[in-house]
Amino acid sequence: MGIFPETGQGIERVSLTDKNILLGVTGGIAAYKAAELARLLVKAGARVQVAMSEAATRFVGPLTFQALSGKPVLTGLWQGEGAGMDHIHASRGTDLVLVAPASADFLAKLAQGRADDLLSALCLARACPLAVAPAMNREMWAAAATQRNLVQLRADGVHVLGPAAGEQACGETGPGRMLEPAELMAALPGLLGAGLLAGARVVVTAGPTYEPVDPVRGLTNLSSGRMGYAVAQAAAEAGATVCLVSGPTCLATPPGVRRVDVRTAHQMHAAVLAELPCDVFIAVAAVADYRSDSAAPQKIKKDTGGLDLHLVPNPDILAEVAARPDAPFCVGFAAETERLAEYAEAKRLKKKLPLLVGNLAQDTLGQDSAELVLFDDNGAHPLPRAAKLAQARSLIAHLALLRT
Repeated sequence: MGIFPETGQGIERVSLTDKNILLGVTGGIAAYKAAELARLLVKAGARVQVAMSEAATRFVGPLTFQALSGKPVLTGLWQGEGAGMDHIHASRGTDLVLVAPASADFLAKLAQGRADDLLSALCLARACPLAVAPAMNREMWAAAATQRNLVQLRADGVHVLGPAAGEQACGETGPGRMLEPAELMAALPGLLGAGLLAGARVVVTAGPTYEPVDPVRGLTNLSSGRMGYAVAQAAAEAGATVCLVSGPTCLATPPGVRRVDVRTAHQMHAAVLAELPCDVFIAVAAVADYRSDSAAPQKIKKDTGGLDLHLVPNPDILAEVAARPDAPFCVGFAAETERLAEYAEAKRLKKKLPLLVGNLAQDTLGQDSAELVLFDDNGAHPLPRAAKLAQARSLIAHLALLRT
């Protein structure tokens, strides 16, 4: 069922037939990944034109990309038959400019509107969307200047894909690795308006909620938010406009997703209602069922006699949204500790949901992978254990089929 498995298996199912992609390559060791990306783009049916910065040619030769794309590679403002106008002509008729890898220096150029070489001039003169896949050392990524440039680029409508975290060529470990070619391929249909949810407005909730007992204590749960953030990313990859309503987490906002931070169940309830109407609502968050009826204004002092709390129900956000006259396509999540099929299906029927995702909490909470079961009117559909992003992509593919 997974359309974009994280391993890259099945990537041949991504169709970019007749799409014109201009692949920009800047200087950095990650340039070798761009060769594989060019191969996958051509295999998916795209027409690929490669443009390289001078620094990029020091890492991978232009002939490599010419052989993969079947077209001469653009490397200079004054080369070829463009009479000095390749930076204008190259983006005309192009569906997307994708710069991968995008170095820290190149991001700075884009943010400042500089155009002192072919690739930067081409990006400034383009008449199509622009996406960048950053790749750099972790300290360069974290630098204040780089982060300021990213804020500006996003405000300018540039799609920032990644980076990932992990081992780097310099020997250090941290954020700054370029996304793998298969991961970039997964994002392209959404950027090109060809995704399974193209044009849809999607609201996703994620993470735990926190219900205060006093200023320093509260009721919460073990949800990390990873599954909800993966679902938001997968929906954005599928072309949807995504709002992520998130409880307290330490996770970075997925590319192309608008995030609203909340703390309590009541705040999440208000934030979700403010985003309606929408086309799809996916309630992944582990919302507290109860809260203290009166949080103490000061820290409660320890008493050997114990502490009694009076708990009252929180609003059932999913049930309320699903019961609206203009209800979106609603997807629920059920984390159980036993009798998964029985309890999950009962929850789906009670709330009248077209789709519910079930899992055993002890096998999923806080982990990077999950084993899920999708419940709908046609029965149960198991998803064997896989990374949460791969599972999220499978979920999006399944709900897209149900909506048709």
